[in-house]
Amino acid sequence: MSSGESPLPGLSEIDKQKQSKDSVYFRDGVRRIDFVLSYVDDQTKDGEKKLERRKEFEANLLKVGLQLETEDKSESDDGKTYFLKIHTPWEVLATYADVLKIKVPFKVNDIPSHQEMTVKCFSKPFRLPETVMNPEPDYFTSPFDKNKIDFFLIDNKETFFPPSTRNRIVYYILARCPYYKEEHKDKDKKGIKRLLNNGTYTAAFPLHDCRYWKPSKDSNCESERYNLYKYWARFFRFYKEQPLNLIRKYYGEKIGIYFAWLGFYTEMLTYAAVVGLICFIYGLFTYDENVWSQEICNPEIGGQIVMCPLCDKKCGYWKLNSTCESSWQSNLFDNVGTVFFAIFMGIWVTLFLEFWKRRQARLEYEWDLVDFEEEQQQLQLRPEYETKCTGRRLNRITQVPSPKGGCMFVRISIASAAFSLAGPQMALIIASMIGVIAYRLAVYAAFSSIMKENSTKLQVVGSLITPQLATSVTASCINFVIIMVLNFLYEQIPKTHLEYENKLTMKMFFFQFVNYYSSCFYVAFFKGKFVGYPGKYTYMFGGQSNLRNEECDPGGCLIELTTQLVIVMAGKQVWGNIQEALVPWLWNWWGSRKARNHPESLYSRWEQDHDLQNFSQLGLFYEYLEMVIQFGFITLFVASFPLAPLLALLNNIIEVRVDAWKFTTQFRRPVAAKAHSIGAWEEILNGVAILSVVTNAFIVAFTSDMIPRLVYYYAYHPGDSPTMEGYINNSLSIYEISQFPEHNRPDQSENPVWFNETIITTCRYRDYRYPPGHKREYSHSMQFWHILAAKLAFIIIMEHVVFVVKFFVAWMIPDVPSEVKARIKRERYLIQEYLHNYEVEKLKLQTVIQSVSLL
Repeated sequence: MSSGESPLPGLSEIDKQKQSKDSVYFRDGVRRIDFVLSYVDDQTKDGEKKLERRKEFEANLLKVGLQLETEDKSESDDGKTYFLKIHTPWEVLATYADVLKIKVPFKVNDIPSHQEMTVKCFSKPFRLPETVMNPEPDYFTSPFDKNKIDFFLIDNKETFFPPSTRNRIVYYILARCPYYKEEHKDKDKKGIKRLLNNGTYTAAFPLHDCRYWKPSKDSNCESERYNLYKYWARFFRFYKEQPLNLIRKYYGEKIGIYFAWLGFYTEMLTYAAVVGLICFIYGLFTYDENVWSQEICNPEIGGQIVMCPLCDKKCGYWKLNSTCESSWQSNLFDNVGTVFFAIFMGIWVTLFLEFWKRRQARLEYEWDLVDFEEEQQQLQLRPEYETKCTGRRLNRITQVPSPKGGCMFVRISIASAAFSLAGPQMALIIASMIGVIAYRLAVYAAFSSIMKENSTKLQVVGSLITPQLATSVTASCINFVIIMVLNFLYEQIPKTHLEYENKLTMKMFFFQFVNYYSSCFYVAFFKGKFVGYPGKYTYMFGGQSNLRNEECDPGGCLIELTTQLVIVMAGKQVWGNIQEALVPWLWNWWGSRKARNHPESLYSRWEQDHDLQNFSQLGLFYEYLEMVIQFGFITLFVASFPLAPLLALLNNIIEVRVDAWKFTTQFRRPVAAKAHSIGAWEEILNGVAILSVVTNAFIVAFTSDMIPRLVYYYAYHPGDSPTMEGYINNSLSIYEISQFPEHNRPDQSENPVWFNETIITTCRYRDYRYPPGHKREYSHSMQFWHILAAKLAFIIIMEHVVFVVKFFVAWMIPDVPSEVKARIKRERYLIQEYLHNYEVEKLKLQTVIQSVSLL
């Protein structure tokens, strides 16, 4: 204890050897520890201010009715840290449960549940024990009323409020407790958040109830953390259902709803993954029926077609059959099955969102969130908001004065701060994207020269690794690294109020949207679309640079979009899981390295939890963000890679258990918080779902070669019967080599040995233009306009079909199941009836007592 410091609350000498390391009680073994604050001695001038703040804060906590007990620093492992333990007696719990309108049980629910026995038998291998799935009976609940205590089912006042409710009440008090002196009345000096920010306290957290790998020795302790680890957090439980009711009971509804959503999303991915796998298998089975790839690979067709150089000066002429392998690979994804899968995913995403609404409505009922007011709950958790907003107005619903007026300034200041910080970040993203595009344009010529000079060394893999593939893969890898770096930089932006502002959640998602998807949008909708034609190529930044815009392979750009998607999506998932699991584990391992060598009784419960990582209020934001970004990958660009849902499914099976393991073993117990939905993320998912219909229609129409092939098959085929023979020759235009401008003409040393300009007078390029000598030479042919019209028609038809089906499905599936609606009405009726009977009996009893007293 520092010199001059007053005696600490509840501090006394104690033989720590007598305490169990799993103790969640005060030294008397009776009063439960609801919250723990930690701090260290600070001998500096600022340390005196911190000491004064703590004295005032703790004195005010005692005035509220909380009971405190301090563990001296000599008892801690590092010899520096004090631990202030907080217990909430019944009177305080009852008072604040009344204030917060916390729902508590008053009667066992006697409404029979309807469960299909056949489904129950079928799902038995995936189910957990009933005591784990439903750790407590289903009750009728009503907001707690301190004046009607005998109305509620109170067997034991010490256990009536579960630990999650107790720590929520304590945090509510801590967040509003002032630390100013009576004579100052400085309203800004309020709340544990400010004390944590200024270093007065180093940590504030509720306790886990036991160690995760074995139950507590105390029979009064629930050991729910152990059950969560045993039945939920182990990876080999991946095929089991999640104990959502136990998660909600231990961590609160906000975390419970996240895992419910993640589990439901993973279940729905199963259907998308199966259909996507079938479409991929279809591509494999039709591999040999691919006529256009056969023509490209045929030495008599593709081997005789000389293609124009793909870059200026450093790229020579090349033969079409050099792209044989990539054309075969492209057919795995660019086939009729792709169109079907794109339409299917447009419907799947609607079913996912609609069925989630139903699942969410059921959880709202089961978890007593039907009448939950999100705004009221946010206000309860926002003392800073109350402090800054001086104006008051009467709330029409609660009839209680609430902040107004001045709050607009708070919102504007938050939003302007977000924009001022995010502006440079957005500029950095755009600059990085332009840099990657410039890299792609500049490095192609280098890869072409390197592969030409080392053709003998690369002859084993030369047919597989082309300059196009090398450019695409390296650019995708560089882009992935840039994405991760920018993501890390953006996470450093201070977001004090982010968790309170859905609009800022939208802005942050927009940043991540641009960061992760910009490269895929470039490949899908810009690469190969604005290249010009030989002799009149289009350049990046106009004519100010020699960076010629990229062309697509004769097989199309779809395979490159697939490559980009696989690298960014798979790389992000692998890196994310490593980061989520490894980083917290390493920090915790290093932080507790000394304490692990102590006897069991010397490593107290509060020290164990103190050594864990803090779960910030933004923790769930990043968990949702990770999954929503993945959702974008599997919906926005799924037409290019039908296996994307399968990759997402495999990742999510791991993700559920990694998150469970992380919450259970690596993080301190978070303060329980309520939430009846996934919040702003639901709007974001709806927006992504609508956008995905448009992007997939454009990918099929403009990125794949599906429409040009169909137009050729039905309108431009040779002979009387439809055929794909001759498609490759039809899809390539002709250019007169002698007309090449000097700056486009390849250097003589770059041309292959078989090239002879006196014999080979023309080259081919990917476009639909009239040949040299035609009165409209090099202008777009009529076939080009027919194909463009077919593409636009396809987009309109596909979008309308999918949107009509989407809206019809959404209309057919009610957001709230009829059974849940009926149960809600029934429960409200019964609650009113029980309350009425209670009041009648109470009145009768009062009448009898008055009659007896008169006698």
